[in-house]
Amino acid sequence: MDNKGRILIVDDDKSILKSLTILLESYFEVVDSISNPNLILSTYQNKPYDVVLLDMNFSAGINSGNEGLYWLNKLLTTDKSAIVIMITAYGDIDLAVKALKQGAFDFVAKPWNNEKLVATLKSALKIKQSQAQINKLCVEKKSLSQELNKSDKIIGTSEAMNKIFTIIDKVAKTDANILILGENGTGKELVAKEIHRKSNRKNHPLISVDLGSIPESLFESELFGHSQGAFTDAKENRIGRFEIANKGTLFLDEIGNIPASLQSKLLTCIQNKEIVPIGKNSSVKIDTRLICATNKNPEEQIEKGLFREDLFYRINTIQIELPPLRKRGDDILLIAEHYLKIFSIKYEKPLLKFSKEALNILLKYNWPGNIRELKHTIEKAVILCSEDILQPADFMLKTVSSLKNKNEWPLKFEEIEKKAIERALENNNGKIVVAAKELGLTRQTLHNKIKKYKL
Repeated sequence: MDNKGRILIVDDDKSILKSLTILLESYFEVVDSISNPNLILSTYQNKPYDVVLLDMNFSAGINSGNEGLYWLNKLLTTDKSAIVIMITAYGDIDLAVKALKQGAFDFVAKPWNNEKLVATLKSALKIKQSQAQINKLCVEKKSLSQELNKSDKIIGTSEAMNKIFTIIDKVAKTDANILILGENGTGKELVAKEIHRKSNRKNHPLISVDLGSIPESLFESELFGHSQGAFTDAKENRIGRFEIANKGTLFLDEIGNIPASLQSKLLTCIQNKEIVPIGKNSSVKIDTRLICATNKNPEEQIEKGLFREDLFYRINTIQIELPPLRKRGDDILLIAEHYLKIFSIKYEKPLLKFSKEALNILLKYNWPGNIRELKHTIEKAVILCSEDILQPADFMLKTVSSLKNKNEWPLKFEEIEKKAIERALENNNGKIVVAAKELGLTRQTLHNKIKKYKL
């Protein structure tokens, strides 16, 4: 028999202690006993017990139960999670209720029924083990949360990022809807997490949804949920992300990918603060803070008829535009050092450092993939390097000196577009109408792009 559990018996009657010990040793791993109540606390603290079986009376002729209640309170003060079962020769219901109100797990009267006593102790042991498991999970969750916070923190001291930090501090405590703009890899989700962490909703969930990875046919079910049988593959009820994030924050990444057919439903959801799951006729009230992000230009999408203007204003109470990594100066080095520390520990190369030449290369590189590219570049270098000092060759990046022609520099589409606009404006002396005609754009579109690129 696999005996488990540690039991401490406290009673002034040594014959009772002997009887209980003989009975319980067959069911539990450890059964200890003491007859002097003054030894309860020191005994309990020296050896962790799962359950204490505590007598109510220790003085001859006294049956008020006050002594037992006194030591019950002492035990619970020492350990608020202590499991204590009271036992007495006087089956007084009022006394039993009093003990339970003060924190006792249960109450057993003498003479006891062996089977009932063992069952009560086993039930108490299960509760104690459940408490221990919950406490362990809480500690693990806290540790995991701390580690995630370390790895997910926003790093930067540049002027551009200090402005972002200021905005985050101002908006975090509000319930204003936020729209985060920026190229891929600039850290839009990190900003959303930081806003949630500093908000009044931080003790509730932050639910992230990458709209760019969800098939159009599943958009509505993913966001609003569905009932069983609502459509062919709806084999069970499903709660949507809005409802899961209730009282917390919902982060919709790549909001520019949401299909036009669903935009009106999202708008209604935001306006009315309620959702209607697929297959249901009744609505569900929600209290969800919305943060959206996109690498697209919303104004251009509106102009092309791809995004509803009224929805744009609903999600855009506050707009945060993240700068690309190439415009953040020495932040590049701070972030590189951060990832070097993480990956040198992960891959057991704790002595790794950057050479001066390597740092110079990292600063000069254009980083079209932004922070995400920098992270993968550092990880790759850490894995493949043979020495403790990382050199430029370890990063395998194209540099200015290695290119035959400066026009070979790896540009993103937005950069090429910006250069084309700059050249058209220069060729036409800043005349927007003429430059727009040369570029094949409408005057309003060119005006929006000039505003976007701050030309």
